[in-house]
Parts: sequence; structure tokens; C-alpha cells
Amino acid sequence: MLDRSRWTKSKPLSGIGTLLRELYEGEGGRAVRFRYGLLLFDVLTIIFLVATSFVEGDPVLELIDATIGLLILGEFLARLSVSRHRLHDLFHPLGLADIAVIISFIAPISGHGLGFLRALRALRLFRSYRIASRMQRDFPFVRRNYDTIVAGTHLFVFLFVMTAIVYETQHRQNPAIGNYIDALYFTVATLTTTGFGDITLTGTEGRVLSIVMMIVGISLFLRMVQVLFRPRKLHHRCASCGLSEHESDAVHCKRCGALLACEPGGSS
Repeated sequence: MLDRSRWTKSKPLSGIGTLLRELYEGEGGRAVRFRYGLLLFDVLTIIFLVATSFVEGDPVLELIDATIGLLILGEFLARLSVSRHRLHDLFHPLGLADIAVIISFIAPISGHGLGFLRALRALRLFRSYRIASRMQRDFPFVRRNYDTIVAGTHLFVFLFVMTAIVYETQHRQNPAIGNYIDALYFTVATLTTTGFGDITLTGTEGRVLSIVMMIVGISLFLRMVQVLFRPRKLHHRCASCGLSEHESDAVHCKRCGALLACEPGGSS
């Protein structure tokens, strides 16, 4: 039988393990810079995917893809090595997404067409939320607009993933989907319910994909609109009852009446 304790319990760390745990979990300046560096790497990777989406079969790009895949693999293994719940993190949806991304980057060397899986790299942005509290402390803009940033990121991830899926499943059989811009145009038109009708998805799988895009995408779009126009909330966890959202000018917790240890506007 599989010994789960071997995966879920931390073993004594070596010098490298101690350094990795400090970088991933510490609050020192070096750890914060490291995690900001990972966030920047994620963003640059997504930009690279978008910028190169119109180029196919370039040996140089395939070599760059493989290099990025190896870097992501190294980061994934390093993060897993210091995890206190390795089995959980490995089979978590985000962990599986990381594995799919690694395969999709390295696979072109073997000639496999798994390009659309690279869009799952956008899901990596969710892991960056663990530094969200730090970003709120460091950047007043993030603190004031945290809900908008989160809702916008959710919408972007969905848009990016669905565009890639539409392209990869349709461009070989649908003459209306010739590149990623065509797929993005259709995705945005469907998500916003504009539906010009000049591009449609073919086959049963295309109709099912359109239904999923409309149901999930419209929900995310409406959430984005709601966050933009509703009164701004103060994010601060009440030490007494744990409530984390309050009115922007709140001094006392609206649930238990305890004094909030922060200034209006969200500053601790």
C-alpha cells in the first residue's frame, strides 16, 4: 500500500531545502523578491505564448519552449520538495495544470501537438494569490482595487484558456478560425453575448463549447461589472469574529462591533 505519511509529512530539510522553504514561505526581503520574480516569470511566459501563437514549426521557438518547460519543471519540483502536503499539492487541480503545462512545453521536441495545454499556464496566476496580502501592503493601488484585480484575473484566465481551446479544436476544420485572433474574436463575442454570427463553431463539440463559454463566461463578466460598480470594500480580518470585508469607512466590525485595528482605506 502507498504510505501517505511519506508524502504528507515533512522530512528534515537539508541546507538547500531550508533555503527553498525560506524563499517560498518566508517574509524576509529575499523571499518577497523571489516570489515577485516568480509572478513576473508567469506574466512574461503568458506574454510569450500570446506573441508566438502565430508561429508554428520554428526550431528556435521549440528550443525556447523546451527551456521554459525545464524551468517550470524545476520550480514545480522545488515547490513540491518543501510542501507539507505533497500528495495533496501534486494532485490538486493547479498541480495537475502545472504538469500539463510542463508536458505541453517539452512535448514539441517529440513532435506532439499539445499546444493548447500551454494556455493552462494562465492558471498559474492563481498560485500568485498567496502573495496577495504582501502586494496589498506594498502597493496602495492593489489594496484599493483588490477585488477588481481578482475578478479581472479570473476573467482573463477564462478568456485565455477558452481562446486556446477554440483555436486548437477548430482551426483544422473550420475555415473561419485561421489564427488566435479569430478565436479570440469569437470568444469575446460569445462571452459578451454580442454574437455577430460571422464566426460559428462547427460540429456538436463546437456547440457544447459555445454553451460552456456562454454560461461560465457571462458569470465571470457580470462579476467583473459588479465589482467595478459596487461600493468599495475594506479588506481587513476582524480579530474577534474573523469577518474580512467591511465598508470602506468602517471603524468597528459590522458583525460583532469590535474595533478594527486598521485605518479607513485598508491600511493596517
